[in-house]
Amino acid sequence: MTRMGFLLDSDNCIGCHACTVACKSEHDVPLGVNRTWVKYIETGTFPDVARKFNVMRCNQCDDAPCMTICPTSALFRAENGVVDFQDDDCIGCKSCMNACPYDALYINPETNTAHKCNMCNHRLEVGLEPSCQIVCPTEAIKIGDLDDPTSEISKIIARDDVAVRAPEQNTKPKVYYRGADQASLDPTRTAIANDGMIWADTLSGDEGGNRHPTVPVTLGTKPSDGDGIVARTAYTTAHQMTWKEKVSGYLVTKAIAAGVMMVAALLVLMGHADSQAAVGVVPPMIAGFFLAVTGVLLVADLKQPGRFHYLLTKGNWSSWLVKGAYILMAFAVVCGLWWIGGLAGSGGLLKILAVPAALTAAGTAGYTAFLFGQCEGRDLWQTPLLLPVLLAQAVTAGGATFAILEVFMDVPEPIAICWVLLGGVVATGALIAMELTSKGSRHVELAVHEMTHGRYATQFWVGGIGLGVVVPAILLIITLATGAHAGVAAVAGVLALVGLFAYEDSFVRAGQSVPLS
Repeated sequence: MTRMGFLLDSDNCIGCHACTVACKSEHDVPLGVNRTWVKYIETGTFPDVARKFNVMRCNQCDDAPCMTICPTSALFRAENGVVDFQDDDCIGCKSCMNACPYDALYINPETNTAHKCNMCNHRLEVGLEPSCQIVCPTEAIKIGDLDDPTSEISKIIARDDVAVRAPEQNTKPKVYYRGADQASLDPTRTAIANDGMIWADTLSGDEGGNRHPTVPVTLGTKPSDGDGIVARTAYTTAHQMTWKEKVSGYLVTKAIAAGVMMVAALLVLMGHADSQAAVGVVPPMIAGFFLAVTGVLLVADLKQPGRFHYLLTKGNWSSWLVKGAYILMAFAVVCGLWWIGGLAGSGGLLKILAVPAALTAAGTAGYTAFLFGQCEGRDLWQTPLLLPVLLAQAVTAGGATFAILEVFMDVPEPIAICWVLLGGVVATGALIAMELTSKGSRHVELAVHEMTHGRYATQFWVGGIGLGVVVPAILLIITLATGAHAGVAAVAGVLALVGLFAYEDSFVRAGQSVPLS
């Protein structure tokens, strides 16, 4: 088995875009997306300025996170080491796009499946060179077997100083750059000027477009904003935000489903298994409804929704999308049995199901932490606090749901419900505070800044923290201290759920706000 790799000689690249055009022609790549593209940056201070060119593409990683997270193995490794893709198996979940630290994947608008550079593997297999290498007028693009010490690129890599993109991600990329300016390989070190790029207006601020920082930078002037920006991005491509409100909503709906069953299990353990309506029948119905909504949101977010069943029939067990699907099904089965027990008035069955319900509910609430952990390109989502945050949010959602139910029916232990909701709210707030103050990579710092001081600051502070934590906590303290009407706790519950969505949406979007290429 060979290990084919690229050597991109930035010293020789003239920025002619022949590689991009050849790639589009070879693969019929639609307008607006690219398998390979050229990035321009400008460095220095007038008159000592320079324009640098670098070719960007899939890095054919030895430890490819896109393959790990792909739920159907639509991304696979060919015998020559190339990470290739199979259109017929792709469900368009877009998880590979967040797993890739290099922004190398895109959704083809004509096939609605994930595409990327595959080194023209159909050409390699018959002894031909990739189209980009053939057309490069300065031979700045070279391919070869990295395991063959006699190959040209192996000799160059052994002899010269070369670099790879995002080495801290430990993906073992097989695309090497010779002569590249480090600022061109790290997009957080460059900025698009407020007046735009060479052939485009400023795209920063357009959520569907470029996510580069934008600072007041003029041609021939070195930026000095004190935030690590050392060069101006003069030309690059736009990359779409991948996961938006459907993913944010799914985090909330499954938190409600999981939380209501957690609280129901707690009430059973507190001796209320005989409370048929409030414990035995209504909670699993609510959980079932929000599980169904969760499934609808997940399927609706797919670019190939008709293939959703591939998660089961072609499941890749290294992906937490597949593991999560089975966890959701196990939780649904437990909820169904609980509902049957509630209808039958079988308190004994509910006692037996209390622990399984709590465990599958915790799995339903928390598995997304491991899914987000597989998104190697999004450092904000790698926090070890994400699992406890999701569990605390499920407790909040469960307490909120029962507080709202109390307005319409007799709910056992109303004071305990208030304490559960207050505990969930306080724990969520404390964990978020820990998350914001903990040290992380530059990507984490930029994402946190975008969430707390940038585009999503109002949503985060007013919605997520104000409505979701502070106001509910105050209302619940008043309720517990004065014995206020149950309606006050219900209002606190509604606000907590609204705040939960506001926080999750800002977290999901801010995690994708940092440029990767």
